[in-house]
Amino acid sequence: MKLAILSESPADEAALRVLVGCLLGEPLHLVTPALRARGWPSVEQVLPPILRHLHFHTDARGLVVVVDSDDSPVHTAVHEAPGYHHPACRICRLRAVFRRTMKNLPPARGRHAPLRAVGLAVPAIEAWLLCGRDPQVTEAAWLAGQERGVQPYTRRELKARVYGTMRPSLPLEIQRAVEEVSRHRGDMRRLENDFPNGFGALVRDLRAWKNSG
Repeated sequence: MKLAILSESPADEAALRVLVGCLLGEPLHLVTPALRARGWPSVEQVLPPILRHLHFHTDARGLVVVVDSDDSPVHTAVHEAPGYHHPACRICRLRAVFRRTMKNLPPARGRHAPLRAVGLAVPAIEAWLLCGRDPQVTEAAWLAGQERGVQPYTRRELKARVYGTMRPSLPLEIQRAVEEVSRHRGDMRRLENDFPNGFGALVRDLRAWKNSG
């Protein structure tokens, strides 16, 4: 399948290529977006022009977007209610960008706008990388920490656990990210169980792609 991936860093995108390929169950042919993003604000800002570029200038079937939640609200089942929009939830915000951008796009080369798949790594993609290695690192633990006002771990601690340093080089980040997500090839149930909202949203969107033919 031909698609594009947009996230906060090249290491995140390398991990997502493995995960998305496993979830779709077919080889991926990546289309490089016209713009790149580095960090959450940049992803939101470049998403509209990237969508327009993919629609008018490529034959990509869809766009996968995943960002870290950091300290923002976690997307939950409440947010899935029809018409609901949480102004601080990053999944809600990215979905809104997709809707606003795509509703004004006319058909191009006989096809509709690119399909959407949005995920949220809680609190950062390093949590997904630790899945199956550290049972304390889960969405439920992070949500409970938000409610108490005392988090069970910090993003810096997660980074140190994955890379062995809080200042990894980009090649090391990419190597470790691909190594860790590759443990889940063929079985994503642990990731879905431990991260049902952020990772689960991505899974549900990609399953909808498969069902759409």
